[in-house]
Amino acid sequence: MTGRRNSMVMAAIALTTMIGMALVANALEEESAASRVPYPDIATGDGDTCVEDTDFMRRYHMTVLMHQRDDTMLKGIRSKQHSLKECIDCHAVPGEDSIPVTVENPKHFCRSCHDYAAVNIDCFDCHASRPEQDLLAKADEK
Repeated sequence: MTGRRNSMVMAAIALTTMIGMALVANALEEESAASRVPYPDIATGDGDTCVEDTDFMRRYHMTVLMHQRDDTMLKGIRSKQHSLKECIDCHAVPGEDSIPVTVENPKHFCRSCHDYAAVNIDCFDCHASRPEQDLLAKADEK
């Protein structure tokens, strides 16, 4: 019974987080440019289009990532469409040295909104926060 209760608590937390992020996204869109509130500087991706509509991704990115995680970890299904690696590869923000910044930098794509919403990002405790090819290129330079 504890496992079921934990699942229900986790689902409630995820739902609350999604609702909060949706409210933040809506507030960003509705506020006027003359507002005193400093808005996050959201970098665009490298491609022509995202894997989903922008409004959809703003509201449901965490649900999509968690679903992808479950498919990969529990079912062994790996796909590129909603993988965190593909998001990082497309949405990398170059620093002053033209090398993509890590999540420690406030300009990191994920941090721009997460900092604004005061939401902690723990994805990068295990995952790379910038494209792997850039990490490999930097290692080759040494």
